Parts: sequence; structure tokens; C-alpha cells
Amino acid sequence: MTTLLLADRIRTMKNTYTWMAFLLILTAFFAGCGRVADSNDTQGTIQIKGSDTLVNAAQKVSEEFMKTNPGVFVSVTGGGSGVGVASLINKSCDIASASREMMPKEIEQANKQGVFPKEIPVAHDGVALIVNKNNPIDKLSIQDLHNIFTGKAKSWKEFGGKDIAIVTLSREVSSGTYAHFKEEVVNLGDSNSNLEFSPQTLLLSSSQAIVEEVANNEAAIGYMGMGYLSDRTKTVEVAKKDEFYLPDIEAVNNGKYPLARLLYFYTNGEPKGAVKQFIDFALSPAGQQQFAETGFVPLGVAGAEKTQ
Repeated sequence: MTTLLLADRIRTMKNTYTWMAFLLILTAFFAGCGRVADSNDTQGTIQIKGSDTLVNAAQKVSEEFMKTNPGVFVSVTGGGSGVGVASLINKSCDIASASREMMPKEIEQANKQGVFPKEIPVAHDGVALIVNKNNPIDKLSIQDLHNIFTGKAKSWKEFGGKDIAIVTLSREVSSGTYAHFKEEVVNLGDSNSNLEFSPQTLLLSSSQAIVEEVANNEAAIGYMGMGYLSDRTKTVEVAKKDEFYLPDIEAVNNGKYPLARLLYFYTNGEPKGAVKQFIDFALSPAGQQQFAETGFVPLGVAGAEKTQ
């Protein structure tokens, strides 16, 4: 009798485990049927750090990307190109945004940390010069700007303006725009020059801060990426020699604007997974449209090649 009861119990246990296993398989099957995998089936978080110039554009690209990639969250912070590059080197971001090229010493430092930067141009920009709307000056040459920002020129009267002292505004040293402007204007393109900004130059933490100061100070002049241009200030035409240009789409795209430049994303090696999807979107017509809507010049479809 005891033997028969034990046999029945064993058969019951086996049947129970069989049904449990069957139910688990069935549940997994229907769960899989309810979730369709496609090209956007990517999960994760992407950290973008760096350029203040690019922060609004990168945020807009990210918002559009996340609409079609809901499983990916993209976090964008500024602080300057130098901050982004440093974050890439110490592996605390997935993408560094920069308004300048990485310097050889930065690449060397990155390689020592096992980071191998991949440079990806994402848009064109023109470093714009702005003055107060009450300032009658509307044209300045690169040499004029050099004299102004090194302190050789003291008053707006020297350029046909009012007899008031010039107030020069600059981004901080971590800014890629600062580095570009210093090289092209303060040092006049001479890599061996050791000239610096005038000691009286005010260093401001963001491009928006420069806009605010110029809008409220008749004596001020500042520079920033064209994505921050507004009708609150006046944009100055700039010439390298005799031909003056505003930083508009045509002049920046054809290289006639003297302070035209490229803007970049940097990744650690070839981008993969969600990062590659994001980069591909940023270079696509839909992504490039976001750069255009934030005031920059798209690469164009011909230049917007996907990463391989």
C-alpha cells in the first residue's frame, strides 16, 4: 500500500513539473509574439558632453532621435569642448561634442587611456561677431578684430563709432570657440604666436551670457557660434581682406566667411549599438534638419555619410 501511494505521488509530481514547464514555455512564446523586434529595437543610455555651441543642437537631435528610439535615453550636457574631450578620455561619456578638432596632445593622452577618438563632422558653423544694436559699427576686418581683442584698439571712435571704451567679451578657455577665435583672430592664424586676449577681456561661461551682456552694454563686442544669433544684438560683417560677409548659410557653406568652421562629435573608436544609431540619425537628412533649425549649416546629403 505504501509503495502504491509513493508511486502515485511521484507520478503527480512529474505531471505538475511538466505542466509548469509547459506554462513557462507558453508564457515566453506569447511574450515574444507581443514584442516585434525591428531596426529601432535598441536599449540603453547615451551620454553626450561638451561644446556649449552644440548643446542646443545636440539636445534637439536627441529629442527627435528618442521619438523613434524610445528604448534609448540621450543625456546632453555642455561645459565646453574641453570638458567633452576630457570626458571622452576618462570614459565618462559616449560622445564628446566639440566646436574644434581634438589637439594632438589630447589624442595622445586618450590613446594612453585606451581611448581611440573617432572624429565625426556633424555641421558647419560660422563664429559670429555681435555688437549692441545702438553701436553704428557694422563691418570689421580680421585685423580690426585682432586689434580690438588684443587691446591695441581702445575706443570705438577708432572705427568710426562713438568715443567710448571698447568692452571685449570672450568665452572661457575650456571653450572650443575660444580656441578657434584665439587661433584665427588673436594669433592671426600663426601657430607660433604667443599673443593673448587683452587682460581687460571679460570671460563669460556661455554663449547666451555673451548675448545678454552685448544686448545690454552699448560698448560691448563678443563672439559665439551662429546658432546663438538673435535680433537682440547686431551681427557684424567680417572680412579677411576686402570682401565682407555675414555668417549665413551661403557664406559659411562656400567658405567665404573668414571664421567658418566644422562642428564635431567624437566617439571612442567606431560607434556601435545605440551610439551608432544616434550618429547615423544625426548625419541623416532628418538629423541634419535639426542642426539647421538651431541655426547651423547642415553638411548636406552628400556629406552626411553613415558610419560604416
